[in-house]
Amino acid sequence: MPLTNFGAILNFAEKVEQEDMEFYRQASSTEATEPYRLLFEMFAREGKKHISLVQRTRRENVTEMILEPIRDFVRGSYQLRVENADSLDSAATLTAAIALEKRAIRYYGDAAEKISALPEVSRALKTLAKKRTQRLDQIENLSA
Repeated sequence: MPLTNFGAILNFAEKVEQEDMEFYRQASSTEATEPYRLLFEMFAREGKKHISLVQRTRRENVTEMILEPIRDFVRGSYQLRVENADSLDSAATLTAAIALEKRAIRYYGDAAEKISALPEVSRALKTLAKKRTQRLDQIENLSA
């Protein structure tokens, strides 16, 4: 499904954050990932903050929204099906977390480019990409 405007881009960003937050919430409560519990709990809390940032960005910029459509931006390449964290072992959970973070970084970077006509929105998306890059670094350090 194409992401053809400002609202669609931010709605999908919110969906990504909600899904990832739920994954980390589940992952923090499984026995297999006990060594990573605090990190995953922190990521779940950060997810709430990320959702708030997306929602605030939408509210603050809706009046400045440019009505010209966004072209060649499709949500399908950013959708990721991950198993329920409750059913994964420790290594599979880390692998899934890395995939989620890479997907989010790619989405936010691409979305920031597509919506560059709205600098504040683009900047917010770049901020989210940066935060997710920091998470990715933390996870990759665990799996190294």
